[in-house]
Amino acid sequence: MIICDEDQDFYSGETRVRRILGASLLAAAVLVIVTSSPSIFGLLANAISLTAVGSVKTLGVGAYWDSACTNEASTIDWGTIQPGSTKNLIIYLKNEGNTPITLSFNTTSWSPPAASTYISLGWSYSGEQISPSAVVQVTLMLNVLGSISGITSFTFDIVITGTG
Repeated sequence: MIICDEDQDFYSGETRVRRILGASLLAAAVLVIVTSSPSIFGLLANAISLTAVGSVKTLGVGAYWDSACTNEASTIDWGTIQPGSTKNLIIYLKNEGNTPITLSFNTTSWSPPAASTYISLGWSYSGEQISPSAVVQVTLMLNVLGSISGITSFTFDIVITGTG
């Protein structure tokens, strides 16, 4: 029968060395498996958050945060977004001219330039004509591919144009 109090080490020196060595080898094996497996490594690599900011530039139309068109939307802080996800944001676009218009948009000034390979912007506007002084609600949809790599933050400009 072995009797020991709490302060006494139960394992002999040789047993303790074997246990430490075994735990170290197990940790090393897990590290090799995780970093050499493309699917697991991909999951770990994509466990990052991206931060994004952009400017809104308009031609022939106003962009606002509220439907009353009192709070101009000139800068968008997208906050953080995970690879493989989409982030939606609502803005209000107002025809500030005196003729009906239709809208178009494009993105420019990507920084870093490679970000545009992995990130896209869409919107819910369906192409209808907008009467003078009329306001339409539009959802902007920022999509980040799951395969993004080497980018942790980015900026770009959104140019919204009203033509009529």
